Amino acid sequence: MRDVIVYVDGFNLYHALDELGDDSLKWLCLRRLSEGLIGPRERLKQVKYFSAYATWIPGAYGRHRAYVSALGAEGVKFIPGKFKKKYLKCKKCRAPYQTYEEKETDVNIAIHLIRDTFEDSFDRAIVISADTDMRPAIEMARNINGTKSIDIVTPPKRFSRARSLNPLLQISTGKIRAARLNDHYELEGGKSVTIPENYKPVSS
Repeated sequence: MRDVIVYVDGFNLYHALDELGDDSLKWLCLRRLSEGLIGPRERLKQVKYFSAYATWIPGAYGRHRAYVSALGAEGVKFIPGKFKKKYLKCKKCRAPYQTYEEKETDVNIAIHLIRDTFEDSFDRAIVISADTDMRPAIEMARNINGTKSIDIVTPPKRFSRARSLNPLLQISTGKIRAARLNDHYELEGGKSVTIPENYKPVSS
């Protein structure tokens, strides 16, 4: 059996799902999704989810925390990044304004991928992303040990954006729908998490 580790670029996947126009797809079980990407002679060793909390947006922050808790109940490891304040000027009126830029996710994925390669932690790695900035780290990991497979799988409708990564395949919307998290989880310490209202399927 070959051991597989899956590395999920959280924001790249999230924005792809957002473009599909169905918020219920965002309540996605990354473990179940990953299990559908591996072969019969492979076993899923670990799923690593890389993202960051938008703490200044209360609604989104709360939903994201609930999502991370549900993923944790499914055995998915969360590796947090952060947002950095960024100051720009309006192109029309030149008035300054503040925005936020997500940082560290690319670096965190690269560090984990290369470290896991050195430590012989997997036989095959799957990186779920269409971010072409990943290319140097992926190529480096491939060159460390020529016996390991490192495959790129893109989120829905992102294959054409990632051609320079030579992706293996694109995740279908059907696979996303089939890999939902449970609506409720009991957590350690008497805590629990329930699906946010925004992510519940719309009744027909």
